[in-house]
Amino acid sequence: MPNLKQKLYQMFILGTEGDGYIDALKNNLGGIIFFTHDIQSENQFKMLTKKCLENAVTTPFLSIDQEGGRVERTENIHNGKKYLSAKFAYAKGLDFLKAQTEDIAHELKNYGLNLNFAPCIDVNTNPNNPIIGERAFSSNPDDVIEGGKLVATVYRDNDILPCIKHFPGHGDADSDSHKTLPEIKIPFEELEQFHIKPFKSLIEDGIEMVMVAHLFIPHFEKNVIPTSLSKNAIDYLRNTLNFEGVTVSDDMIMKGVSKFGSVKACEMGIRAGLNMFIYRNSNPETISIIEEIYKMALDDVELSQNIEKSFEKISKLKEKIK
Repeated sequence: MPNLKQKLYQMFILGTEGDGYIDALKNNLGGIIFFTHDIQSENQFKMLTKKCLENAVTTPFLSIDQEGGRVERTENIHNGKKYLSAKFAYAKGLDFLKAQTEDIAHELKNYGLNLNFAPCIDVNTNPNNPIIGERAFSSNPDDVIEGGKLVATVYRDNDILPCIKHFPGHGDADSDSHKTLPEIKIPFEELEQFHIKPFKSLIEDGIEMVMVAHLFIPHFEKNVIPTSLSKNAIDYLRNTLNFEGVTVSDDMIMKGVSKFGSVKACEMGIRAGLNMFIYRNSNPETISIIEEIYKMALDDVELSQNIEKSFEKISKLKEKIK
């Protein structure tokens, strides 16, 4: 049985930049996320995923953001071929969307991956949104539900775990959470009616993983706290939407959350009930965050209990990896 430190390491998905990921895998790291710079050729990338598996204590999530369009990590090896973004793939019809998603799933499986941070089920209601746009299937929540369910099902059928994002909905934001913390100013009833609706529907459909965005929703918190670190937001996801799977943060180096301080942000996230954290690198500073949280958890019952709960959820989901 893993010890507390190994259970805590399971809560992190790190990138390869910084080279700490191999030692972290030996400490039971939960997963690796790959970016464009990791994928220079098909054989090279297969060797990288194989190396990760060989050094892992527990089968890691080998993950990627492969949506198509603007968010596509395989551009170095596709020789100019591009998958369409969600908006344009959906506009070409469900048969096209299904076929493209099958192509993506087969490619990811071929590389040895088992988790894709897709589909993006944000409802793009704000035409000035700088970060979502064509990444959304539509500005209509029912279309988003139709596209999202199809894509999630195709991934699942092809042994790739889907992860829906960005709860509770990034579609009405007027700023980029990579650069700042966007505030969603619409009434909460409207947020539920349009933006939360696809999450509710896909959760009812059995989705396994939900990515929580770095957004400020005044309904959840009076103080300026991102939803990713908000106990009220995560309790809503658990108790109102009845989500029982794994919650994961958006990248924790994004400005929407990083200003809280790395260790403090992770501590807040764990106390809020967040199960996993993404960091796009594995440099010494990132590894030290995990070690600092571990030291805190040794003398903190709430932290250690939440680590145990997250470990159980992560372990249960990993039973689905083939």
